Amino acid sequence: MGLLGSRSSLAAGAAALLLLTLLAVGHCGGEVDFDASGAGAGENYNTSDAAKYWGPWLPARATWYGQPNGAGPDDNGGACGFKHVNQYPFMSMGSCGNQPLFKDGKGCGSCYKIRCRKDPSCSGRAETVIITDMNYYPVSKYHFDLSGTAFGRLAKPGLNDKLRHSGIIDIEFTRVPCEFPGLKIGFQVQEFSNPVYFAVLVEYEDGDGDVVQVDLMESKTAHGPPTGRWTPMRESWGSIWRLDTNHRLQAPFSIRIRNESGKTLVAKNVIPANWRPNTFYRSFVQYS
Repeated sequence: MGLLGSRSSLAAGAAALLLLTLLAVGHCGGEVDFDASGAGAGENYNTSDAAKYWGPWLPARATWYGQPNGAGPDDNGGACGFKHVNQYPFMSMGSCGNQPLFKDGKGCGSCYKIRCRKDPSCSGRAETVIITDMNYYPVSKYHFDLSGTAFGRLAKPGLNDKLRHSGIIDIEFTRVPCEFPGLKIGFQVQEFSNPVYFAVLVEYEDGDGDVVQVDLMESKTAHGPPTGRWTPMRESWGSIWRLDTNHRLQAPFSIRIRNESGKTLVAKNVIPANWRPNTFYRSFVQYS
């Protein structure tokens, strides 16, 4: 097999392993025993209302999954690719979002204020949650499948378990800017990355909290001169972006990201020449 064939096989193998990883990641719980006829199956959702910052409070429904005081997924991960969602800045306040919230992964990291006022156990106090996972079984047009911790935080003092026993509750939500004090945007190089396949998780973006486009610039061409050219990466799944090439990538890499509001940031040479898979690299840039 030629060199190009070997590289193609290597990239294809890495992509297959990445898909298996996605399937192994903990997701929201199974189907809810509920009449979902009002969930708008087959509807083309207009997500503009949900995307407005501090817009009108919109009706939604909430459920919860995982441990009563947990972060949701058993592995503290989720379909967005984030890890350690039980720790700062997520602090177990994550939620699965159905398609108008998850947006095929482009809603990953978005922040919402939610509150409940109809259930007698509800406090009416607004709490902030972050989209960290995908909700596959919506029971309404907008459905937040919350971590047990986030669901309990909606309750009056001492009534956390009672509210969780309600199972499905009516809530209201509005989108808000994300705030991650003390953090810069981070890049987690994924496990199966190699010289011809590079995948990276983007996280901790203030403001929109999400990413809609990622581009990579190599430091030089294979023959030496600087490239000066941005190469678009493809969304792999969740908040993970990938680049498959037919040549050995030349590090260090600069990464350019664009959020939903159209704001662009460049993390220059954020991925060093001696980069390794399964390694986190923090930038010096942030949207705030």
